[in-house]
Amino acid sequence: MKNKLKRAVSYAVDSLGHVPQDVTLVPEDFVTRGISEADLEGNMRPPVSYWSDAWRRFKKNPLAVAALVVLGLFVVLVIFAPMTSGHDAYLMDSLVTNQEPSGSYWFGTDALGRDLWTRVWVGARVSLIVAIACAMVQIIVGSICGAAMAYFGGIVDEVLMRIIEVVSSVPSLLISLLIMMVAGNNMGALLLAMCITSWMDTARQVRGLVKGLRESDYVAAAQCLGASPMTIIVRHLIPNTLSILLLDLFMSIPTYIFSEASLSFLGMGLKAPEISLGTLISDGQAMLQIYPFQLFYPALVLCLIVLAFNLFGDGLRDALDPRMRK
Repeated sequence: MKNKLKRAVSYAVDSLGHVPQDVTLVPEDFVTRGISEADLEGNMRPPVSYWSDAWRRFKKNPLAVAALVVLGLFVVLVIFAPMTSGHDAYLMDSLVTNQEPSGSYWFGTDALGRDLWTRVWVGARVSLIVAIACAMVQIIVGSICGAAMAYFGGIVDEVLMRIIEVVSSVPSLLISLLIMMVAGNNMGALLLAMCITSWMDTARQVRGLVKGLRESDYVAAAQCLGASPMTIIVRHLIPNTLSILLLDLFMSIPTYIFSEASLSFLGMGLKAPEISLGTLISDGQAMLQIYPFQLFYPALVLCLIVLAFNLFGDGLRDALDPRMRK
């Protein structure tokens, strides 16, 4: 105790305000009071990244996890299921028309003798491809346009916002009808008709987010280092809206699946010999009172896919929302 007191006195500043240079500190001078260092280290929470914490919270949602498993199962089915029946999706056989589900034809056959099991999964594949392609176009075009409007402002923001307002004032169904009438009932025309107005809501959303990010310090640092506006937008601004864009992507896919099915059901989408869930439901509706299974199976697959995407999107929204963090 006496040595510690002498050491403390040696720290005193002399009359000229100088600190003595011969003072040395030893570990015994530092004492932890109230809690040991071992207890402190044991109670510290390990560092968790944003995405790791989102995955942890997502796994706690049983409906979202089940929806993810169902979506994985559907992906496997749309890829490999058409190969399991041994029947071609386009091969017509007049000897087996309108067959009930059996060991040879698991979902039965249609009015032209084509295997419904194969046709349902080929149609689901087409519907998923169309929906995912449209959602990707929506996210890419919408995020770039929205970030450009917020970053540049001025005339760029005014011109693009006026374009969005004018196009949004026209019903999207009318635009789709005009495009399909001019370009025909094919895959390219369908993608164009569904994508031409889809990016606008995403652009508005990203515009609002980027307006709050463009004054950040890392944006100012990138500007001082000579980064181009496109580099700042692509490498700094858009990645900071990735969680919102990812959520928007998965929430948009079921909407596009229903839109494609609706257009095809009304005869404004894909037509024979193209296959989609919408065309199969349209064909099955004509035989509903006689052979209801021709409508039941494609409608069931469509409903399950859309339901799984909606449940997965709800779980993803809760997992990516920082306000839901516990």
